[in-house]
Amino acid sequence: MALSSARKAAVAAVAVAALGGVSFFGASASEAAPGPAVHTSSASASAVAKDSVSAHRQAPQVVTRVIGKGRVDGHRWSVALEFHRTLPKGYTLPGLPDGTTMPGTSLLCQRMYIGGVRIDHQGGPWSDCQPVTGTNDPAPAGEMGLWGLHDKGTDGTRLMVANPEPDIAYGVITLTDGHRIKAETVTVPGTTYRAWAAAIPDGQTIAAVDQYDNHRNQLTHDTNWR
Repeated sequence: MALSSARKAAVAAVAVAALGGVSFFGASASEAAPGPAVHTSSASASAVAKDSVSAHRQAPQVVTRVIGKGRVDGHRWSVALEFHRTLPKGYTLPGLPDGTTMPGTSLLCQRMYIGGVRIDHQGGPWSDCQPVTGTNDPAPAGEMGLWGLHDKGTDGTRLMVANPEPDIAYGVITLTDGHRIKAETVTVPGTTYRAWAAAIPDGQTIAAVDQYDNHRNQLTHDTNWR
């Protein structure tokens, strides 16, 4: 359950419509020796090519990276991004109003837990996933959401998760009581998919969410969160 940006809502609404849910990754040629040296160079290039192919074949099909974790309101919480290089068995691309399906060759899942319970688990194993194309699809960038186990993330213990643009190094959440929560951006290895996450205690209200680059320059400022 979530309260998030309009863009998140547009994408997620298609995926969860049936459930009634709401959701707001050398040397120069003149230096080359004649004869045998050329043969040795060729063999070396061949070996490198084979190593490259082997590495590609051995690349893990599922890569998971913990974005953030801790304790809040007496409960353990965690957020992780889970990247599937190919669409997993049992997953079906969501349909679009025109009768086609959403594009995508891979799957990016945002696994969020509070007290050992996965948020949106009622929607099935893929309720917190979205299709992407390869390891550097720009589509998820710019999304942000506030998630909880009930009331669509508007109260109780909540998790704020942002999938920021490449230049965002960290986010800072300022609560109305003056407390500030900082969360660093983490990237899934081998991809451009990134996120930062923080927990919001029960009863607290968000005054502002700001994002910064590595030089501490403020890049975004948002006051539309509770």
